[in-house]
Amino acid sequence: METTETTVPSLEITTSRQMLSWLDEQKLSIALTTYQIGKLFFLGLNPNGELSVFERTFNRCMGLCTTDNGLYMSSLYQIWRFENLLTDGRSQDGYDRLYLPQVGNTTGDLDIHDMAVDADGKLVFVNTLFGCLATLSETHSFKPLWRPPFISKLAAEDRCHLNGLAMKDGRPAYVTAVSQSDVADGWRDHRADGGIVIDVNSNDIIAGGLSMPHSPRWHNGKLWLLNSGTGDFGFIDLDTGRFEPVAFCPGYMRGLSFHGDYALVGLSKPRHNKTFSGLPLDDNLKSRQAEPRCGIQVIDLRTGDAVHWLRIEGVVDELYDVVALPGVRRPMALGFKTDEIRRVLSIEE
Repeated sequence: METTETTVPSLEITTSRQMLSWLDEQKLSIALTTYQIGKLFFLGLNPNGELSVFERTFNRCMGLCTTDNGLYMSSLYQIWRFENLLTDGRSQDGYDRLYLPQVGNTTGDLDIHDMAVDADGKLVFVNTLFGCLATLSETHSFKPLWRPPFISKLAAEDRCHLNGLAMKDGRPAYVTAVSQSDVADGWRDHRADGGIVIDVNSNDIIAGGLSMPHSPRWHNGKLWLLNSGTGDFGFIDLDTGRFEPVAFCPGYMRGLSFHGDYALVGLSKPRHNKTFSGLPLDDNLKSRQAEPRCGIQVIDLRTGDAVHWLRIEGVVDELYDVVALPGVRRPMALGFKTDEIRRVLSIEE
């Protein structure tokens, strides 16, 4: 009788030659999520200068944003607030950050995408299922804050696929959506060129003709975003409403964070389904004889060059969010799969 062995795909991470030196020089670590396998990853440096990879399991984790002493993360039906327990320069087992999931808010499955903390310390998140910006509620799934003017009612229908949020001066300023559709799941018919950017304060559509735009961010006086359906990272000229490409990235982009003159862009391998197929990205990859990658591309904003990269292969093909953690060398977090969270105790002084 013959037996066949099934191999479980492993996780393999490779980097460009100077990526780890750059993290060391910049005093920087990275957090990222992949909802594909439900993992929150922390990338930093071991004491010997090698890459430190720490992961925890959370079902369908997606949006990430930092706070003064931790971060928020969205998952399948909850939002978690993590607090760092290693304050005042303390460390534990070589880690200089220990993130504890301190508070969990049950929201239901809202398909939460981008998140940010406003100037008052309030969490604002993109409620993609209902097509609105929202915040946490102590008594309900969410409290709506704003919705696009073309969305006629709040309904759990993912009409326009609102996905991205850019803050400016501590307030929601711009959002991205894949379309202006006002019917259930209507955005899928406009993936190639129906993408828009909306000014939250004026309700004006300030840019159109985009392809699956994601991750708008205000940085150094510019509104940056990922034109994911074409593979172009760039910015919106607010005078003309035109998207100005800065760099092509070989993959489906989601997740954008900045550190000084550098952008950290998350890359995924496109899924072979109706959501990702038939986009301009396919032809752009072929014309460059490039294979799509999963990982992080570091782009120098001064030149548009991809100066460093980190590539993930094996069990992970898709990322959602990428967040820079400045001043952090080697972070870790607690989760719920092991019992160590029972033994971590702290006292508020």
